[in-house]
Amino acid sequence: MSGPARRHGVRKRCRVRDIRATVSELYASGETFAVATIIDTDKSAPRDAGAAMAVSASGEVVGSLSGGCVEGDVYEEALEVIRTGVPVRRTYGVSDEEAFSVGLTCGGTLHVFVEPVDRGTHPRLGAVLDAVEDHRPVAVATIVSDPSEAGRVGRRRVVWPDDAEGDPGPGGGRLADALDDDVRGMLAQGATGVLRYGVDGQRRGDELEVFVQSFAPAPRMLVFGAIDFAAAVADLGAYLGYRVTVCDARPVFATAKRFPTAEEVVVKWPHVFLDEIADQIDGRTAICVLTHDPKFDVPVLTRALNTRAGYIGAMGSRRTHGDRLERLREAGVEEAALERLHSPIGLDLGARTPEETAVSIAAELVRNRWGGSGRALSETTGRIHRDTAPASLLPAGFGHLRE
Repeated sequence: MSGPARRHGVRKRCRVRDIRATVSELYASGETFAVATIIDTDKSAPRDAGAAMAVSASGEVVGSLSGGCVEGDVYEEALEVIRTGVPVRRTYGVSDEEAFSVGLTCGGTLHVFVEPVDRGTHPRLGAVLDAVEDHRPVAVATIVSDPSEAGRVGRRRVVWPDDAEGDPGPGGGRLADALDDDVRGMLAQGATGVLRYGVDGQRRGDELEVFVQSFAPAPRMLVFGAIDFAAAVADLGAYLGYRVTVCDARPVFATAKRFPTAEEVVVKWPHVFLDEIADQIDGRTAICVLTHDPKFDVPVLTRALNTRAGYIGAMGSRRTHGDRLERLREAGVEEAALERLHSPIGLDLGARTPEETAVSIAAELVRNRWGGSGRALSETTGRIHRDTAPASLLPAGFGHLRE
């Protein structure tokens, strides 16, 4: 691995999109509000970098940083930031008596940046929100710590794949050039985290901290087979942040009314549709084949196993699975490709209903991403939250987390 993800503390994908609707309304109103964002975490913190909470001037709150541990204190900081217009950086952890008193008892540490936001302090926020809404990649780099006292804390640079705007302050030329390169690397990976530079933007230095929020397009979930199990999988997929597409060749079953949480419902033969979008499939894509009918699942799986999808699963009994493997071999699929197939799909939870089965599939997706054991936490030891997944379990497209 190379680039900023190796030099700096990169964390998981940004969740500011969770409060986007409220932020859009507050920004459009013209009032000043505050956004508190977790910029970094240590040990077993309850939320990851990118979790955010917005506070309006009237005191209304949306979003969460810790599930209740530190929100009260951050709320007061947010109101003060709105009053003064001065951003602040706070750290909460059990080693800090004040932090312990506000309830962070999980053993971890949260680094939080609270900043005032309005059209004057963040003139490009509207363009950022539009890009997120349109599934176009964009990143916001905010200076959160500056020992030089050059007045740069809170300054931002907005970076697109082919453009960048925003003055990071004194000595900004050198810093802007470094940021543009490093932030684009993070944006390509969908990574959120802190970059560190010298006070004048030198790459050899760690005095200046810049928090980068990457708004990469949400990952896709392709669900083939418009059955009751597919409806439950689509619901959970959307809840996990996937852009869900349901595809089936039968128009009587493939309707938007039956799949209200899917972004799109496509009436086509699955393998034909997959051929049409093959160049859009990347390592974050999850493919769930729920047809368990050879005339549908063999052609689509033959093509799916030749894509870069990070997860490919197929529903069916063990007998169906064995028959499916033989048919795929006859279709020319090699053994190395067959090893990528999660079949029967899901973890062994004893699931029976469509909803329970969807939970088992979602659980396997999470395990596949982070490398969990799939066992009950009460039966395991060590850290609960993993920063990275083992390389052997990491799907394609998550290479930036291998080190």
